[in-house]
Amino acid sequence: MSDLPDDLELLFHRVEALEKRVHALEHPGEEMAQAAEASPAREAVVQSSAIERASGVFPVLGQSMLGIAGAYVLRALVELSSLPKLAIAVVAIAYAVAWLMWAVKAAGRARFAGAVYAGTSALILGPMLWELALRFKILSPPVIAGVLGGIVVLATVLAWKRELEPVFWVAHFAAALTALALSIATHAMTPFIATLLLSVLICEYAAAQDRCHTLRPLVTAMADAAIWLQLFMYSGPASARSDYPEVGVATLLTPACVLFLINGTHIAIRTVWLQKKISLFETIQVMIAFLLAVSGLLFFLPTEGKALVGAVCLLFAAAAYSAVILRFQYAEEKRNFRVFAAWSAALLLAGALWSLPTAWAAACLAVAALLAVTAGVWLQYVTLDLHSVAYLLVAASIAGLPGYVADALMGTQPASPSWSILVVAASAALCYAVARERVGEAWPQQVLHFVPALLASGAVAALLVQGLLRLLAVFLVPGLFHLAFIRTLSVCSLALALAFGGRVLRRLEMTRIAYAAVAFMAAKLIFEDLREGRMDFIAVSFFLFAVTLIAVPRLSRTERKT
Repeated sequence: MSDLPDDLELLFHRVEALEKRVHALEHPGEEMAQAAEASPAREAVVQSSAIERASGVFPVLGQSMLGIAGAYVLRALVELSSLPKLAIAVVAIAYAVAWLMWAVKAAGRARFAGAVYAGTSALILGPMLWELALRFKILSPPVIAGVLGGIVVLATVLAWKRELEPVFWVAHFAAALTALALSIATHAMTPFIATLLLSVLICEYAAAQDRCHTLRPLVTAMADAAIWLQLFMYSGPASARSDYPEVGVATLLTPACVLFLINGTHIAIRTVWLQKKISLFETIQVMIAFLLAVSGLLFFLPTEGKALVGAVCLLFAAAAYSAVILRFQYAEEKRNFRVFAAWSAALLLAGALWSLPTAWAAACLAVAALLAVTAGVWLQYVTLDLHSVAYLLVAASIAGLPGYVADALMGTQPASPSWSILVVAASAALCYAVARERVGEAWPQQVLHFVPALLASGAVAALLVQGLLRLLAVFLVPGLFHLAFIRTLSVCSLALALAFGGRVLRRLEMTRIAYAAVAFMAAKLIFEDLREGRMDFIAVSFFLFAVTLIAVPRLSRTERKT
């Protein structure tokens, strides 16, 4: 019985709600009238709020104009007054700093006002420092660079805790732009580059905290431009920079190295440690910074710099390969894997070519190709197979393997192979043996198998020609017709061996090279044997070619992989 009053009250509310619904259905015009009466009130509120926002913009812009007017007053004092110009310059800098602090205070209430006041500070400070350095020559370039650096630090400290990105963005962009312009105009580039590097460092830290991502590319591009311009100017003749101050080699090399250190450290922490995806900007920028550092070393340390760059490239290649295998191989996002793998290959090639003699570089790249294809088979990464082919091609090129094969098969007299050619040839054969052809491979993967097979086959043919020619030279002096016949015998033997091996081992690329050897023999008979050969040797050569032409299709006839 105690719950009866509550039940009655609940029933009363439900009946009242039903009455309101029935009344609304029977008199729909009343609700429409009420809505029509309320809509003008809403429109009036919206219009009044828009007017209030617009009315708040004009006072902010007016105050900014007053600030710029005050800057012109200070400039007039510098030009016309008998007061100490240095004191007025200090007051003017303090005036611009005051506007920056006011921007921070105003941004806490309205971000638009903070951005406008920060822009006012930049519009005051930039032109004022320009004239203090170039027209009035009151402050030296290092002092002005220090002022810009102080502004950057102050803006960061004031805007960081409150997360005032507009103030941070405007202050850094204006300081970087002013530093770049003054570095070009004053020809004293080093102090302004230091300011730009400070801004780059802060922007990299801000990006690591997921702040001001749009500012970082702009500031970094300005630092790239300033560093490149300094390297370009000082790498030319001294007569072209007579009005530039003399600087040491260490001073010229340090900015590019510091920039690469900043960008590289950020990427290493972001990708390797935090496992975040590398961005397109970071990929391009670290390559630009690396090229600037390498260019500086090669320009100003032509002897020591080449070996140093090569050693550093090999060290970075080892680090990048370690990151690829240990950190990125199991990641769902594959961009880091692809980018670091490409860097690894490029760095290893550059390091071997710059730090080692040619023969040793070829041998090391050949061994690296064998290691890469072995790791690719073990880890099932086609990327490493591609690296192996690239290493083999570069190793064969610098060792002279294509020239040696061409001399042996088409030249007048084959030269003796160097030890590096033998290493490259053996590595090519082992790379093809280690690699596994799979059913249904696409043509790019088939090319990866074809290249080492072709290099190894060409080397074997050339070595066979040279061996038979030396054996013949024991008994008589070989003539051109002897050389033509030995080449025919060698290539035909190789074609038959490849066709049989392709059938037994079920390796499609061996069969393809066997057919390529038959085509080569057809051209050789026309352009060499018929011109240089003797009738009896020509007859034997045609006999060998006919046997090869008949036997290769039969030897290779089996169920092939597609």
